[in-house]
Amino acid sequence: MSDARLAELSKAAGLSVDWIDADGNAQSVKPEHQRRLLDALGYPAADDEQIEASLAQLKQREDNLALGPLVTLDQQQALDLTRYFPPGTPFEIQLEQGERLEGRLDDSGRLPVIGTTGYHQLRIAGGEVTLAVAPAACPSVAELAGRSGAKIWGLSAQLYSLRRPGDGGLGDTQALEALVRSAAARGADAVAISPMHAMFSANLHTYSPYSPSSRLFFNVLHAAPASVLGEAAVQQAIRTCGLGEELARLEGLELIDWPGVASARMQILRQLHADFAASIHPLQADFEAFRQAGGDALRQHCRFEALRGFMDLNGLPVDWRAWPEQYRDPASPAVEQFCAGHQHEIEFHTFAQWLVARCLQGAQAAAREAGMAVGLIADLAVGADAAGSQAWGRQAELLQSVSVGAPPDILNRSGQNWGVSAFSPQGLQENGFRAYIEMLRANLAHAGGMRIDHVMTMRRLWVIPAGEDSSAGAYLNYPFQDLLRLLCLEAERHRALIIGEDLGTVPDGLREELAARNILGMRVLLFEQSNGHFHAPAHWPRDALATTTTHDLPSIRGWLASRDIHWRQAAGHRSDDYTNQDHHLRAQETRALHQALHEHGHATADQMDDGQQLDASIAFIGSTPAPLVLLPLEDAMAAMEQPNLPGPGDEHPNWRRRWAENADSMLDAPAVAHRLQRLQWARNLAEGLGHD
Repeated sequence: MSDARLAELSKAAGLSVDWIDADGNAQSVKPEHQRRLLDALGYPAADDEQIEASLAQLKQREDNLALGPLVTLDQQQALDLTRYFPPGTPFEIQLEQGERLEGRLDDSGRLPVIGTTGYHQLRIAGGEVTLAVAPAACPSVAELAGRSGAKIWGLSAQLYSLRRPGDGGLGDTQALEALVRSAAARGADAVAISPMHAMFSANLHTYSPYSPSSRLFFNVLHAAPASVLGEAAVQQAIRTCGLGEELARLEGLELIDWPGVASARMQILRQLHADFAASIHPLQADFEAFRQAGGDALRQHCRFEALRGFMDLNGLPVDWRAWPEQYRDPASPAVEQFCAGHQHEIEFHTFAQWLVARCLQGAQAAAREAGMAVGLIADLAVGADAAGSQAWGRQAELLQSVSVGAPPDILNRSGQNWGVSAFSPQGLQENGFRAYIEMLRANLAHAGGMRIDHVMTMRRLWVIPAGEDSSAGAYLNYPFQDLLRLLCLEAERHRALIIGEDLGTVPDGLREELAARNILGMRVLLFEQSNGHFHAPAHWPRDALATTTTHDLPSIRGWLASRDIHWRQAAGHRSDDYTNQDHHLRAQETRALHQALHEHGHATADQMDDGQQLDASIAFIGSTPAPLVLLPLEDAMAAMEQPNLPGPGDEHPNWRRRWAENADSMLDAPAVAHRLQRLQWARNLAEGLGHD
């Protein structure tokens, strides 16, 4: 069998056979891993005959390539169409804004420059194509803040962890509103939140907000229905359901009881829907408008939820890939027949999505009314569960036989398999990037910014054959420029700040390309060190946000106390020998941080306790030239524990921690207020120094 022809096939299918790891070392994908991945992507390669057949299939597709349903281009860029049409071919362009342009392709087969951004319709040679004309860049912090060289700050919060009286045991949008108002009063311009993506309403099997059912809709458990329907309606529903004592029990727990919360909240939502549907409600017109605006995507999601609930109630598999075959196709007659008999259930799920969307809309409105330049920053997970509604409803645009992860890198030396599905590069292009565009719009609809988890996936994504571990994976390449242009276009239309989480194995040139488009990278204090020294604040980049830590890393106090090292050993992630090495390295790093805080004028004393080092660390990142500093609530509150400990097992209470303090007053404690005041002072100083 020819390894050379196998590698040729891999490259033709979009896989990178050779790549550079996080340590700068050259790596190659083993032939057996190439074969398994190619088979999963639909290109059999078990022997020479299959390899040649798959190569012929790809060549035929390339030879027959037609102009897709959507073409991206930059504003002021002349589009070359010589591959598809001869020079002089007449065309007509209907601009989104209403103007009509007519002409012929020039002698080089190019369209004239289009200076207006938007989605325009090109009619040529009897066909119609959408031209997505993108701006040069996304909105910048300076544009959103309304001043050159702006240096703003905000908080990052795990939404589920927020607390308010009567919340029933889980953070919701009402607690979020309270937090944003309190943060804005102290000078914050943004609050970044954990993903709000739709989870599974029936048979909840994961708590991670990064393993959603769909990135097109929202987690209905985070809705605060009283914000839309009024407190009286909610209290009546609670009494009807007899849930008062259960909600009090859930609210009193230190850790979130996700199954208990999900059961109680879904009962309340169902009762609220029953009450809403029983009479002509004053918000009925708004609900109907929401349903109409949601279109096919909303309809498919709610149908999926109804079908999955039906399967669960009848003891059938909840994974749609194991459903009776007639239900696996959303457009099948069997699905239509099912939906005709379950309209009330489908309407319930539509109602729940309406509630949470209106609640999130209210939280962003509260942030802007309080004076925030950005407001909420949504978090876009890297993928969705292959058993979820997005994978069911958009099968042609997602890869069904591979999962997503990462090779060994600075965050995880064993590599990672996140167990979620990814977009199909070919499927996206063939469907006019529909699933990608609707995902961007959904996540920008009620936010002033968006953080893209593992932003490297816009260029390449580590894909792994189903059932394998990370070592069997390889990078699959994506149409980066198309995805980048569409992101800039949607960011402009929503006037939103875009952040790309660029931690891990970053391909050469990616950060520079993102920076040119005003997409902020991320720099984390705990990683900003080399050769035994932490980088001076002035040397931090001007095109990335600064933060002390992330949800997957220890808080500053936890890091100083080596809590993460203890947890990893207790969870069985590290042997005793490696743990001893970790402790030795941490001792060196803590000394280096202490030295850096002193050298750059942020230490308050020669000898500092953990609290003083935390305060100094916050001032340290505040003094960097980063246009945005995001301070995690864990560090604002001087917490010892982290939200999530990546890795196998469930010893650590991932995604279950709650704050003891209420969201509306948690920033009022003197020590917390002092930290935020010190951060504001550092930001003012950084802006005054002209770090732009």
